Amino acid sequence: MDLKKEEKALGSYIGRILREHFGKGPGSVFATISHPYITVYIKDFLSPMEHKLMLNGQSKYVENIRDMVMETLSEEIKVFMKNDLGLDLSEFHYDWNLDSHSGMFMGVTVNEPEDTGCSYKNQEDVHDEVIKVSIKAEKAPGEVYSCMLNPRTLVVVRKKILVAVEKEMISIGFSEALTLAKRNLEKRLLYEHADSLQTYLDAKLENAFVSWNFDLDNSLMVFILKPNK
Repeated sequence: MDLKKEEKALGSYIGRILREHFGKGPGSVFATISHPYITVYIKDFLSPMEHKLMLNGQSKYVENIRDMVMETLSEEIKVFMKNDLGLDLSEFHYDWNLDSHSGMFMGVTVNEPEDTGCSYKNQEDVHDEVIKVSIKAEKAPGEVYSCMLNPRTLVVVRKKILVAVEKEMISIGFSEALTLAKRNLEKRLLYEHADSLQTYLDAKLENAFVSWNFDLDNSLMVFILKPNK
């Protein structure tokens, strides 16, 4: 199966499985496979029940419900990627932007270098801006690298980012609360730095997603870009 067919198959599968579990599928799904990264950008995705909760100011319950469902869905998605597409993942991440009815699934395939052949214009400036965001949120990461998968999709990886109090929260069972807090904080900080990022990338920042793997002490960000003409 060639790359475009793999991307189409992955997008179709994600749309179908979300429809089965949430009662409403996304309006559109854009899958990108660029080893070692896989991204699936989901648009126009909010079920009627979730819409009612959002109208009543209960967005945190929508996030909680989705996180519980994703505990099962994540494993199903990884099995599909391995068995049907030959994509064996070492990591799987997801994030939602409820206000824009969008979401992102992110995968990293096993046994492949993460920062090879990924250079792009102003890359170090982008890294510096991400480090500034990290310092405001917790601390400077031990490592930062990034990869422009296509003109609209930028992946940023941060390693060694957790501070001592976060590690303690995780150890006593507050991973979910920590994730919700970090999602809100880091995305708010990212948009505070949007002007600089947009200048370096010569593109509008259409959407931003952030996820963490607490066991590995790392984080993936995905920026959805609209390149300037």
